Amino acid sequence: MDILKAVVLGIVQGLTEWLPISSTAHLRIVPALLGWDDPGAAFTAVIQIGTLLAVLIYFSADLGRAFKGWIGSMNNRDVGTFDARLGWAILIGTVPVIICGVLFQRHIREDWRSLYIIAYSLIGMGLVLLLAEAAGSRTKNLEAITARGGLLIGLWQAIALIPGASRSGSTISGGLFYGFDRPSAARFSFLLSVPSVFAAGLKELYDERAVIFGQSLAPVLVATIVSFVVGYFTIAFLLKFLQTHSTLVFIVYRIGLGVLLLLMLYQGRLQPLAARAGLIKVVHFAPTLN
Repeated sequence: MDILKAVVLGIVQGLTEWLPISSTAHLRIVPALLGWDDPGAAFTAVIQIGTLLAVLIYFSADLGRAFKGWIGSMNNRDVGTFDARLGWAILIGTVPVIICGVLFQRHIREDWRSLYIIAYSLIGMGLVLLLAEAAGSRTKNLEAITARGGLLIGLWQAIALIPGASRSGSTISGGLFYGFDRPSAARFSFLLSVPSVFAAGLKELYDERAVIFGQSLAPVLVATIVSFVVGYFTIAFLLKFLQTHSTLVFIVYRIGLGVLLLLMLYQGRLQPLAARAGLIKVVHFAPTLN
């Protein structure tokens, strides 16, 4: 992988990680359209560290308070404060994706990267998000979160192990079904991403350390840095956008892209499975979550 490809993929990752349109899908589709190899699930998981860093910086105050509240609740057994409830919700909400990631790891790294799966996931989650917009009461803000709510939205996050489903799309849908207003659903979606994306990225970084720190260090580093910069501004954009707009534009985009992708597949203009790039050859558990 050359530096230009790394920059392009970093931009794609940064733009699509936090929007409910699936970064994993776009990191499969864009290379396929440009005639590049599939960079692989592990590459996607590693460069997500860049967009994760954007969340850590953007929400550093929220995450710090949630962590302190969680630690404090174990010392004084008081889980009634908002910070404690948020900390427990993030922790408990991470459990489903870990369990499902281990159970379905072979499918995640191989079978589910088919463009057919991605196309149907784009359309399916688009329809789910449309239903969530219609059915959600949008009467709760983030302070209404509980451990039970974290678990329920965490179950939605596990769906994002299917490429094309979108981690933010699935968790924002779960938040809307839970009754959150749109900005609160997006905010909790970002906070919930931290443990799982961090764990997945570090695991892939360790598993592929020989390749990454050898011939592939430069493109991985470039893609990660670019994804951080672009991802930071994407977070700010989405939070501001959802204060006055629904997710309809993303729903239309998802369904339109999924239909277009299916047409191109049926016409033979794209192949459902692409050759893996030489960048990262061995893929273990890589819950790219988008």
